[in-house]
Amino acid sequence: MSPYENELHAFDVDERAGFMPPSPPLTRLPQLWELWETILDAAIHAKLQLGGKEAEASEAWRVRVRQLPVIPICELDSPMLLRRAHLVLTYILHFYIHTLPLTSPICIPKPISLPLVRISQKLDIPPLLTFSDTVLYNWVICTSEDFPTPLNVRSQTLFTGLRDEEEFYLCSARIELRGVEALQLVRATMDETSVNDSIAVRHVTQYLSTLSSVIDELRALMNDVRNGCDPDTYYNQVRPWFCGEDSDANKRKWVYEGLAEEGLLVPKELSGPSAGQSSLIHALDSFLGVNHGNPSFMQRMQSYMPRKHRLFLDHLMKSPRPLREFVVGARDGELEGAYNRAVGALKKFRDAHMIIAHLYILGPARRAASLRNSKGLQGEGKEREPVKGTGGTDLVTFLKDTRTRTIEAVIP
Repeated sequence: MSPYENELHAFDVDERAGFMPPSPPLTRLPQLWELWETILDAAIHAKLQLGGKEAEASEAWRVRVRQLPVIPICELDSPMLLRRAHLVLTYILHFYIHTLPLTSPICIPKPISLPLVRISQKLDIPPLLTFSDTVLYNWVICTSEDFPTPLNVRSQTLFTGLRDEEEFYLCSARIELRGVEALQLVRATMDETSVNDSIAVRHVTQYLSTLSSVIDELRALMNDVRNGCDPDTYYNQVRPWFCGEDSDANKRKWVYEGLAEEGLLVPKELSGPSAGQSSLIHALDSFLGVNHGNPSFMQRMQSYMPRKHRLFLDHLMKSPRPLREFVVGARDGELEGAYNRAVGALKKFRDAHMIIAHLYILGPARRAASLRNSKGLQGEGKEREPVKGTGGTDLVTFLKDTRTRTIEAVIP
């Protein structure tokens, strides 16, 4: 293993798969935790419905959850086992919460709350569904190849079984996998900036030109979500399953039962999975010198990432010779142009993200509000509240701010 591979391995970043694991994640836990797998299977096969629809079937399933024993986690002794356990329990958690009537209190029973909070402490991530559960560790290879590519992965676990849901997850997975070349270019550039001579300037210029093309391809992959994911289906049938506590329309608190008596801390970070939790996009921001302010939503989203990926971002942030500083100091027109084009490519990526957000969230939200108004169901004036992303932030403000911060990185 090369020094570069050793360094990536220390951060759980793979040379071929990036922030995704190089081999497929576990598809099932060992027999000791089979009850968790079985109860998740039951929810998926029953096609449980959102918000109290088909209430009898949903409540029958929730009764089964409440009747589970509290299964010990001490033998979950590897990252692969812990990741699978987190995925299974958080899907159960979200099935449990989002099949409740919309005004019912949310109390997560001990058979789920206790092992999930303990597992989350071991992984150092929050005890609810995250980007790593829906994307990074939620795939299988559908060909004879032995490592993942943008063309050969399928999702493992879905709430709805709909192609729209799978395509939404796979869009992010494909971006992560295509982004491996971007990470390679980041590493190569960092090596050159430490040399800081005319040859290094020429090499960095080339790397940044290539990076611009890669980011353009990431943007194209994001736009491809439209090929398999219908906006209204996504908004009304898929997206509600992801929502965390801070996206709840009725501002209900999530109560994890039994924590105090077990000496466990009450979770404070309870935002749902979001593209803001992608370590790849954070890495590009750090590398190109995009400053989102302190503190920022983007920084908060890092607490939802796998621990070692956060360490990688911290390592990148603490580079002794930041790229932007290197470019400014070199006073080279071609280098500066290549840098600004790379920042421009990232800005176009965020422009495209804003268009996708309008298509998949803001537009359907307005149509849903209009339908409620036509039926006289506008109720408490929620239509006038800002639309929130699954990460709990004001979506329009967040997207505009990230785009503005990206533009500010351009060297005048």
